[in-house]
Amino acid sequence: MPLPEVKLSDPKALRGYAHPLRMALIGLLRQQGPMTATQAAERLGESVPNCSFHLRQLAKYGLAERAPGADARERPWRATALNTSWDDASDDPQTRAAVDELSAVQLALYVRKAEEFLSRRAEESTAWRAVTGFADRPVYVTVDEMAALRARIDALLTEYDDRIVDPAKRPAGSRKVSLIHLALLADPPPGARDLAEQEGDR
Repeated sequence: MPLPEVKLSDPKALRGYAHPLRMALIGLLRQQGPMTATQAAERLGESVPNCSFHLRQLAKYGLAERAPGADARERPWRATALNTSWDDASDDPQTRAAVDELSAVQLALYVRKAEEFLSRRAEESTAWRAVTGFADRPVYVTVDEMAALRARIDALLTEYDDRIVDPAKRPAGSRKVSLIHLALLADPPPGARDLAEQEGDR
């Protein structure tokens, strides 16, 4: 069963999510459950007013909501879903610009995660070092083949979704692994380079 998901399509919502702290807050709520702005600030090393402001912004775009508290004074927040997605195929210029902005923030977070892991990788066991790290390989595919390949990868990863929702289903020795999926076209579209050169000669 797919994970509960929030899909962003409005350019304002896309830009609203394109903030490192907001992404960190949503990740924290999804991983550790409901918490107050004070608790989130302690875990992220941020100020309480800053976390409170960004949690309210996340609620504005449907990514966070208030959760029942232990008493009238405690007002925790929770994520509305376990996954966030957005449409990367829109032809609307504003939506495309907002998606690019969000993707740039996301990529920067991926780089920081990779750098942090690399800095402590030597502390890991030989077994874990053997199955983690960085790699890439080229594939020559059509658009339809690429879509099918992504669907196969997603289907394979979905087999482990119940362990995200139910910690009791995680086998002994299991650890959280971030699988970062980057599908990058290696070259510009055919003719784009020639067109750029022609425009440069004008």
